[in-house]
Amino acid sequence: MKFSKKRELILNFVLNSDKHLTADFIYLELKKDCPELSLGTVYRNLSQLSDNGLIKKVSLNDQTDVFDKNLEKHGHLICDVCNSIYDINLDPLEEAIEKISIENDMSVKYYDIIFHGICGKCKN
Repeated sequence: MKFSKKRELILNFVLNSDKHLTADFIYLELKKDCPELSLGTVYRNLSQLSDNGLIKKVSLNDQTDVFDKNLEKHGHLICDVCNSIYDINLDPLEEAIEKISIENDMSVKYYDIIFHGICGKCKN
């Protein structure tokens, strides 16, 4: 995969963020310093970056896709009030996933686990 100036700009923006980012948010932020950037360019590059394993695309029910720099196995917890997205460690579930794989005679290549709830900020 070739790296254009815009692709590198988009990748660096995702890698330097601690949030799960939408294509629209990335576009609006980068457009400030790169006025020639188009939303289509952002979408195409995010798709190529995720297809090539440099970032992770997370598809959420009833929401747009978000992009994550964390490529390690992990799940997500979504606050149903403020829509914040948190990475969560799935190590305690690895044994259950392995058991499910064996019981169903299937090699699990990947999984997306998303929990919904209410974050501490919204509970208060």
